[in-house]
Amino acid sequence: MALREGTHEFGPDDGRLLIKTSRSGLGRRAGHDLTIEATRWRGTAVVGGGPGDSSVEVAVDVDGLRVREGTGGVLPLSDDDREKIAANMREILRAGEHPQITFRSTRVGGTPERFTVEGELTVAGRTEPLTVTAAADGDRLTGEATVKQTRWGIKPYSAFFGALKLADDVRISFDLTL
Repeated sequence: MALREGTHEFGPDDGRLLIKTSRSGLGRRAGHDLTIEATRWRGTAVVGGGPGDSSVEVAVDVDGLRVREGTGGVLPLSDDDREKIAANMREILRAGEHPQITFRSTRVGGTPERFTVEGELTVAGRTEPLTVTAAADGDRLTGEATVKQTRWGIKPYSAFFGALKLADDVRISFDLTL
């Protein structure tokens, strides 16, 4: 079942926008795979008669990114760890200069139930193309995309002289009700 036609505004009250990271490097056992939630974001979807008549825009406040879960690692993720990770994210994403991450669609294709959204993702002041896969079931919308950090000029976080690294690929997923 397809989404209702019209203009839909949405944000954290309507669902979740998650960022999932993984570890690489020789020291990956020490670190954590993270689930980060965007707590301050907003979007607008214009749903037309078909996917080609639709568009979407989303803006995420970098300061609203919160570490929700850390799996793996030698020790459990502490509140202090979460604060340090948040500070590192703000620094790496240059939140002072670029307080938002934005996505703007340029093309939507597929069927009303399963579709791809091609668009431009801007992170830390750099804009690159990104394709999002999505599915609609009634008023529920789910989807995901993979962001390769280096494509946006972001050097993945590393520690212990490079033995522990954040993998370059970061998975973005969403589940919301329009």
